[in-house]
Amino acid sequence: MGIDIEKRKLEIRDELDALKHEFKVELPLKIAEAREHGDLKENADYHAARERQGFVQAKIAQLSDQLAKIASVKIEEIPDGMVGFGSEVTIADQDSSMRLTFVFVTEAESNPTENKIAFSTPYGQALAYKKVGDVVEVTIPVGVKKFKLLKLKTIHGSEFSVEGEE
Repeated sequence: MGIDIEKRKLEIRDELDALKHEFKVELPLKIAEAREHGDLKENADYHAARERQGFVQAKIAQLSDQLAKIASVKIEEIPDGMVGFGSEVTIADQDSSMRLTFVFVTEAESNPTENKIAFSTPYGQALAYKKVGDVVEVTIPVGVKKFKLLKLKTIHGSEFSVEGEE
């Protein structure tokens, strides 16, 4: 799982380049071509191209913001041995055998279905700057749950685990 900041920057730049090309080259051609077909009120191709243009413009803004946030991350300022940006963690519910594993990412990349969460989440707030073996309380919709931090892989590549949890 984990996060490779340089690889992620490259992926975002590649996606941005493709979207900018579509926005500046492909979509204007489609719009011009659709205009040639006449009445714009009932021209589905024109409206679809304009709608796509709005979507692409919004996506470019979102990715530019995401790239700026990732570029501002200073790896040397992220503590090694503690939960921080880019950390992959495994926690265990203290009342059951349930285990959760996730990676800490930026808000824009947060996707709980892919086990990617931001520090603004209840889990993020509870686990920020914690060490392996720490027990944390997380307030979630079902109430307050206690979790033990079993494994930690930091953005630096260091791995820590509670004995017996390798």
